[in-house]
Amino acid sequence: MYNTKAYSAASATSPLSSTKIARRDPTEHDVQIEILFCGICHSDLHMVRNEWGGTVYPIVPGHEMVGRITQIGSAVTKYKPGDLAGVGCLVDSDGTCPQCKANLEQFCPNLTLTYNSPDKHLGGVTYGGYSNSIVVDERFVLRVPDNLDLAGVAPLLCAGITTYSPLRHWGITEGKKVGVVGLGGLGHMGVKFARAFGAHVVVFTTSPEKTEDALRLGADEVVVSRNADEMQKHAGSFDFILDTVSAKHDINTYLNLLRVDGNITLVGAPEKPLDVSAFSLIMGRRNLSGSNIGGIAETQEMLDFCGEHNITADVEVIPIQKVNEAYERLLKSDVKYRFCIDMASLKSE
Repeated sequence: MYNTKAYSAASATSPLSSTKIARRDPTEHDVQIEILFCGICHSDLHMVRNEWGGTVYPIVPGHEMVGRITQIGSAVTKYKPGDLAGVGCLVDSDGTCPQCKANLEQFCPNLTLTYNSPDKHLGGVTYGGYSNSIVVDERFVLRVPDNLDLAGVAPLLCAGITTYSPLRHWGITEGKKVGVVGLGGLGHMGVKFARAFGAHVVVFTTSPEKTEDALRLGADEVVVSRNADEMQKHAGSFDFILDTVSAKHDINTYLNLLRVDGNITLVGAPEKPLDVSAFSLIMGRRNLSGSNIGGIAETQEMLDFCGEHNITADVEVIPIQKVNEAYERLLKSDVKYRFCIDMASLKSE
């Protein structure tokens, strides 16, 4: 066991501040990683402030890590010291359930989240990436392409795979018409991936001032969703719509834009249930579904795809000393489009 610097919160109302945490020494199947960059996900804020319940304190958030391997266990075969590596939302699963056998570890009933999950090695709970180093089973370590900006890679481990997975699952390819609802941390990645898959991409936003940025990111069209006439022009025409909005909104408006057998997938998580009209589904045999990150194999596929197509998240890089300020700005959607912490800043604490 060894100690490393980290940022943690002591309670739901406490700011994140400098501390030291214990990490296990690498076992034979483990990889030790020096964390270089860690993205800030909105779920970090929810967890730190116990908005979903169940948070155990102190909490060290962070599940979008990119770093360099510093040590490996004796049985590790996939990696060597010096390799670039990533760690996402998961650090363990049972490996035996039907979901794990299907490479869907994200649905394992016994998964271990990167932070705030029971830690079978040290007791207590797992600690995340707002720290200088982490030790992870090699099965949950991802290889990072060396041609990409590392700060922009970090959010791919959550925002990236959250949007890539449903686009792949629902067969988005060249010639498909894809809508992306909302242009934030998730939405901007959805636009980039849908464009790279060859789809015709339409962004729906309530903010006309986002039009220019949506086009820059790869959208073919931008629709201001409050304009009923603009919306009506697209009725019954979409193969797939990715809904990234976490606030309450009228889902039926978007269901009616789907063609027969079209799908809308929710990746945003509104606090209150959405009202769904049965007729919006019945009249076009339309599908409403949800999606939650991806398995390890699919996440690696996503990273490789990003390496081939030069895709990264648009990030604002901050020192860890500004993390509390970043949380406040996140509440106001004052970032384009993800915050990423330069973890070198933690060494000065």
